[in-house]
Amino acid sequence: MNYKKLAEKLLPDAPSISGFEEKYPPRNLAKGAEVTRLAPSPTGFIHLGNLFVAIANERIAHQSDGVLFLRIEDTDLKRKVEGAVESVKNSLRYFGIKFDEGAEIDGNNTYAPWYQRQRADIYRAYVKDLIARGRAYPCFCTEDELCALREQQTTEKKITGYYGGYAKCRNLSEEEIYRNIEAGKPYVIRLKSMGNPEHKIKFHDEIKGDITVTENDQDVVILKSDGIPTYHFAHAIDDHFMRTTLVIRGEEWLASLPIHLELFSVLDFELPRYGHNCSLMKQDGETRRKLSKRKDPELSLDFYRKEGYYSRAVKVYMLTLLNSNFEEWYLKNPEKPLEEFKFSVNKMGKSGALFDLDKLNDIAKNELAKLSAEEMLAFLEEWTNEYGTDAQKTYFTNKEYLLNVLNLSMGTTSKKRRKDFTTAKQAVELISYFFETPQRSDEYRTDAETRKQILSAFLVSYRFEDDAQTWFAKVKETAGALGFAAEMKDYKQNPEHYKGNVADVAEVLRIAVTGKANTPDLWSIMQILGDTETRKRIERAIKE
Repeated sequence: MNYKKLAEKLLPDAPSISGFEEKYPPRNLAKGAEVTRLAPSPTGFIHLGNLFVAIANERIAHQSDGVLFLRIEDTDLKRKVEGAVESVKNSLRYFGIKFDEGAEIDGNNTYAPWYQRQRADIYRAYVKDLIARGRAYPCFCTEDELCALREQQTTEKKITGYYGGYAKCRNLSEEEIYRNIEAGKPYVIRLKSMGNPEHKIKFHDEIKGDITVTENDQDVVILKSDGIPTYHFAHAIDDHFMRTTLVIRGEEWLASLPIHLELFSVLDFELPRYGHNCSLMKQDGETRRKLSKRKDPELSLDFYRKEGYYSRAVKVYMLTLLNSNFEEWYLKNPEKPLEEFKFSVNKMGKSGALFDLDKLNDIAKNELAKLSAEEMLAFLEEWTNEYGTDAQKTYFTNKEYLLNVLNLSMGTTSKKRRKDFTTAKQAVELISYFFETPQRSDEYRTDAETRKQILSAFLVSYRFEDDAQTWFAKVKETAGALGFAAEMKDYKQNPEHYKGNVADVAEVLRIAVTGKANTPDLWSIMQILGDTETRKRIERAIKE
């Protein structure tokens, strides 16, 4: 068969492969510098697994004085989601992933374009070269024929795929090929695999160590009927010409590794090093399973932005899962920049990492508790401007008032910092009673008549000018006058002699003023609210 003639017939407009090596030269980087990438597809939401990989690639590149670039793998136009690329960039920017090059990033554009659909000529050139060398061929099988083939293989209990004797178009004669072309039959281009599934390949995975994989024998599609390559082929071309040195990716790609090994070999490209990181798992009852797009909203990065997770907290937790020694380092260095941690591929887990939202929440509380009131205000305002209600946005009108609220709510002026806040969304909701008429979320434990007596008696003696000590003395007087123990020790000695104790009275006041049974110091809350607002809330509670 005249393969060169066939290549010219199939891809007459494809350029020669000569010149691409010069156009995309090896990078001039110091010895040991790594070139890594994140290459998401704009076919859906960006998820936690993408962030997991992005953090690893960012640390590996930047601590080695290397390069991290962003490539958009948009070969699947049918599944493209509008706005997905912008979502990718915004989400990764929020979590502090800084790219040196890539899609819509100012930087070195020697290796552009960064969108795969814009690189079609490069792919077509190499497909044409493979056809000319007899290592690729046109396949005219219809979707119905391929479905029938899979059914046959399933019935025969064979591995499904297009290979060996099942590769119907692999051995078409020259006359048959040209007849199909002249008949206008649509076709794809497949790799003509020379692999033997009886052969095993020893491969060193940068994360999992030495593994054994079966040699590829699948004649995979490398160019689709629309002239756009498949992921397998495009990623091999791009990683070579973008001069990627290390590919950290999810372990779901291990199944495709034999295909990629053969593609790099037939293209005569140097193979980058690969590391397949473990999947993120979730405890579901007695079993563990992979985080699921369908079942687990926390898999989407949008979940963390909409809930208002502090980006550093999420990054700290991801590093805890990524490197086994990070947690110990961070306990010793809680104030240091995360970039000072020496990230190691060798410390990445070989099996599934258990993602625990409760543990993330604990980390989030600790990280938010480190902020000053001014830093917290800026964090909450940024979230509220994007996701908050119109009412919540008004909380930031009087920043001096809000700082007083935050200083109290965070305990910034006390010896022990409070850790009430987990996310921006939750924090804004927790402080809402300072700005809006509170909706009672906790029930009174006293009956309506006793509650009215407590609130009415308190209003008689309440003076806004009282200091905290005087204020509490009056709360105790109110308690004693209504049959409650003014001193806790008296109540503990003879509980049957009292309706309750001073804490019960204080709780009635707290719920009346804030709608909640647990809050920071009530006297301080009343001082921030002011005399008029405090009295108005108590009077309203009396009428309930």
